[in-house]
Amino acid sequence: MKRDNFLRVLAGCVLAALTLLILATPPAYPQSDYPNRPIRILVGFAPGGGNDIFARLVGAKVSEILGQPVVIENKPGGSGRLAAEFAARQAPDGYTLMVAPSGAMSVAAAIYPDLAYRPLESFVPLAMTAIYPLIVTVSANHPAKTIKELVEFGKQHPDKANYASVSPSFTIATELFKLNTGLPGVMIPYKSSNEMILSLMNGQAMYTVVDGPVTIPQVQAGTVRALAVTGSEPLPELPNVPTMAAIGYPEVDSHLWSGVFAIAGTSPAIIAKLQKAINEAIRDPAVSEKLRNMAVTPGGGPPDEFRSLIAAEIIKYTKIVKAANLHFEE
Repeated sequence: MKRDNFLRVLAGCVLAALTLLILATPPAYPQSDYPNRPIRILVGFAPGGGNDIFARLVGAKVSEILGQPVVIENKPGGSGRLAAEFAARQAPDGYTLMVAPSGAMSVAAAIYPDLAYRPLESFVPLAMTAIYPLIVTVSANHPAKTIKELVEFGKQHPDKANYASVSPSFTIATELFKLNTGLPGVMIPYKSSNEMILSLMNGQAMYTVVDGPVTIPQVQAGTVRALAVTGSEPLPELPNVPTMAAIGYPEVDSHLWSGVFAIAGTSPAIIAKLQKAINEAIRDPAVSEKLRNMAVTPGGGPPDEFRSLIAAEIIKYTKIVKAANLHFEE
């Protein structure tokens, strides 16, 4: 009798151990026939914005390459963070991807210590889709025609020194500009890049550091004046506008980017297939041309370089936030 009780207890223990082992073992996802159903790409912004356009443009070509539909699912909110939080909870089976900007990844990691996800732990960077510098801009009526003149004017009129910003990404870029040039400036928040440009034209903001797609047409129309491009490479669309590096400020190197991410835990075989397809899509001449027409540089390239860039940016932006004593509300 005692022996029977012992065997029952032993069997119960073995069953419990096996149950725990099963629960602790990640589910296996089919790899050999991947993909065999539609792939969705989450975008943390409303339809029509830059990241949404990048996702649809690259996603359509990836669909052709992999032979499965690619569905774009917009989950706007929190400058892309809500979509990232949602994506981090999805199954790592290769059927949920995310297109996210630097603001939701490297910038967010630098300014939100309690972020619900970690860019390089919750996700696998697959490829950068596009990268673009920012443009230091003033109204066409502003007396400053160079960065030096803008800095001098701002120091002489600190009460007029304010700048427009639409998100932490633009604020950090502007604060980096301020730290290196000595230009004063109080941030005025806006809801879109279009509003940032309008604030210059209406005289509400003295200057802004803003992205190219919305700025270049206004510069070409003569409604605003571009003083410099952040970084070391000039913009083909603005051949007469110097870079910050060329005028003596190489540290003012601010770029925004958008990239494609998979969920951490996705099998290496699926990751490799996705990376190959996405890079092929970005290199496609029609896709590259459409990206360049948006005043951005097509991405692509080795995923390790993309990962290293994100890691370096997190360190860089953390230092800027500390040096400028910036505080952001989630």
